[in-house]
Amino acid sequence: MSAAGEYGPDDQYEWARPPAGGWTADDLDRLPDLPPHTELIDGSLVLMSPQTRFHARAVHLLEGVLGEQAPDRFEAIGRMTVKLDRRNRPEPDVLVVPVEADTGPAQTWFRPGDVLLAVEVVSADSLERDREVKPRKYAQARVPHFWRVEQRDGLPVVYVYELDPATLAYMPVDIFHQRLKVDRPFPVEIDLTAINRREPRA
Repeated sequence: MSAAGEYGPDDQYEWARPPAGGWTADDLDRLPDLPPHTELIDGSLVLMSPQTRFHARAVHLLEGVLGEQAPDRFEAIGRMTVKLDRRNRPEPDVLVVPVEADTGPAQTWFRPGDVLLAVEVVSADSLERDREVKPRKYAQARVPHFWRVEQRDGLPVVYVYELDPATLAYMPVDIFHQRLKVDRPFPVEIDLTAINRREPRA
């Protein structure tokens, strides 16, 4: 939903001047002309740098395989924000959510209670956010499963975490090279070397 009509022509980049106290999660749907995939972290807008080929292919691979292997009651979806609280609305690279969390074609965010798995593919400009800031916030919001994906020699390395509900912190489960195979949150097996495999044209 956009409220661009609330702003005049001189306010095209109104988002460049944050209000006292910072922006709120709802502002992402109201501010005009925000760059694509803008996140909100602690009331500050985080603008995305151009993605690398590795990042694009890793997201494509994980979203596709998770979508194929998830139980019918779940779907994998890429680049949707999660409204964690009033001051935080990050955008994981891939989410697994229940199909009933779909509120219609104009939907722009999910609740943290809807998220079964959040996946972040680390980029050079997002190292601290993807390794520390966002996992901590997902855990505090009780997102039960988190994967962090890093690039090594052109291939994904997947760090798998599961929430400890007593401490609201992620516990490491395993690190996967070449092939990922887990039973939780549902059975998944991914050939990580397929990231560079091109599909044959019809």
